[in-house]
Amino acid sequence: MIESRMRKVAMAGALAAITTAGALAVTTTEAAAWCRGYGCNNGGAVAAGVIGGLAIGALAGAAAANAAPPPAPVYVAPGPGPVYVEDVEPGCYRAPRRVWIDGIGWRQRVVTVCE
Repeated sequence: MIESRMRKVAMAGALAAITTAGALAVTTTEAAAWCRGYGCNNGGAVAAGVIGGLAIGALAGAAAANAAPPPAPVYVAPGPGPVYVEDVEPGCYRAPRRVWIDGIGWRQRVVTVCE
């Protein structure tokens, strides 16, 4: 369970890094192409790319950080064992005896013995 949690955190971090890098590359490239067409300096393009990348990275990081932790393990004690109640008349008891069973032969069985 811990391994799967660590794997999820690692995957979320990798996804955030890839998203941030992609957003930074896309915004910087498009801003630079626009500026080249109109003859402006590259300082604004770099700033726009950095700000856009940071914003998208912050959103991706916040989404990955809001994952709920797994519930704590709970110990459940085993229930009581089975209880056997035998109704026997006063003066009687249960004891193992050899009995004859038709088609099978002699077998050991617990029978009620009254004296």
